Amino acid sequence: MIDFSDYPQKKKAYGGANGGKISIIFNGDLYMLKMPSYSKNNSSMSYSNSSISEYLGCHIFNMLGIKSQETILGKYKYHGITRIVVACKDFTDLEKIILDFASIKNQVIDSKSNGYGTELADILETIEKQQVVDPLILKNHFWDVFIVDAFIGNWDRHNGNWGFLYNQSTDEMELAPIYDCGSSLYPQIDEERIKQVLNSKAEMDMRIFNIPTSAIMINGQRINYYGFINSHKYKDCDEALKRIVPKISLEEINALIDSVEFLSETHKKFLKEVLKLRKKHILDKALESINK
Repeated sequence: MIDFSDYPQKKKAYGGANGGKISIIFNGDLYMLKMPSYSKNNSSMSYSNSSISEYLGCHIFNMLGIKSQETILGKYKYHGITRIVVACKDFTDLEKIILDFASIKNQVIDSKSNGYGTELADILETIEKQQVVDPLILKNHFWDVFIVDAFIGNWDRHNGNWGFLYNQSTDEMELAPIYDCGSSLYPQIDEERIKQVLNSKAEMDMRIFNIPTSAIMINGQRINYYGFINSHKYKDCDEALKRIVPKISLEEINALIDSVEFLSETHKKFLKEVLKLRKKHILDKALESINK
């Protein structure tokens, strides 16, 4: 496990709400070092497992053919406290800057809400009306990401944490790698709660069928992944299922989970089980229905 404590720091700063962030130079490249966020919803934990969620979530996206930021797990000591952190390689440079989807949404003058409005209908309208990238490419990307987020249980994919790379010299725009997966894979669950969930079908079912929900809304209500994907109301969502599900290898993902040395065996078992069941009941079930 790499100790990032003494690597040289840069003055570049990063936004975002979850966890402190500093920039460091590692192996000659610029990285954002992301600290674990405080555990707001679980008083028995000082810090969440968001660093591990970020690491695993980004690697799973890459496994499924959706380009994600490069991430490295390690540790960082600050004021005598050592934290598990994730180093995220900075994919911007002097020419290319990150523009989130909210910024592009603001370009659609007649949009019904501001850039951060997450009503699905408004998002889809923006995808069709925006002129920075091919609408078909953007639409497929949106739904592919939605399916993977459903698989890993991401409850915070809003308009501010996905987007584009804008080249200031050429005025060209491209899809940015996926980033900010720290709210996936139940980062605020502790060991005792994990044991309760593993020993209770009702507790596990709640985490498959009810929580987490998507940050995207329909009529002001957060989308329930299970109900939405299995409703087949959106053909483009069904097409994304066909593209993504055949690429999911639980064996490869389990090997990735096993490689995280400071996760307990109980925590590894929980992550493997919840991903297996989310795939089976949310994604596989929906895909089988389509094929029939």
